[in-house]
Amino acid sequence: MIVQERTDLANLLRELTTQEWERESLCLGWRVRDVIAHLLYEATPPLTYGFEFLRARGSADKLNDLYVRRAQSMTTAELLRRFEATIGGGLAATTLPRVALADLLVHHQDIRRPLGRDRKVPEDRLRTVLRHPDPFLRTGLRTKGLRLTATDVDWTQGHGPEVQGPGEAIILAGAGRRAALDDLSGEGVQILRNRLG
Repeated sequence: MIVQERTDLANLLRELTTQEWERESLCLGWRVRDVIAHLLYEATPPLTYGFEFLRARGSADKLNDLYVRRAQSMTTAELLRRFEATIGGGLAATTLPRVALADLLVHHQDIRRPLGRDRKVPEDRLRTVLRHPDPFLRTGLRTKGLRLTATDVDWTQGHGPEVQGPGEAIILAGAGRRAALDDLSGEGVQILRNRLG
């Protein structure tokens, strides 16, 4: 599923104009090119990644800043080439595949939504990420005490005021993306909106 998701994203990136690469994504402060720079952590050799992680003192934010800064001088063609090199491998993909898939799927949509390039996320990937969200995004804190129900796949989780809608929107809202809230309904949506700030 990771290979398929990366291939789908690479196919999208090949279609983007120069202006689209510079557009803001759903990740606050990151353009499309910055999101791809972040995803290049999978192209970093494990020993180098470990050293950089230690230099960042375990801070994911500092590590992400490093990758984004490093990519500033890269052309979009270089970013695409490096991203394509990750399609079949990567440390996270082999050691934490569910986390890698969740991170990738969320960032894929972070790029697509602002560009108006909708897609139907394949059901197997949707179900996997609904069941196993990226723990680093603190989805559980945002959705605690809510009943989440996907309307496009057979999936429900939790108890309390209901939030229902497409699985992709539930994933993005759980990951802190306010843009997905308009696709959701139910008495729990306002609670989720308040939690997203």
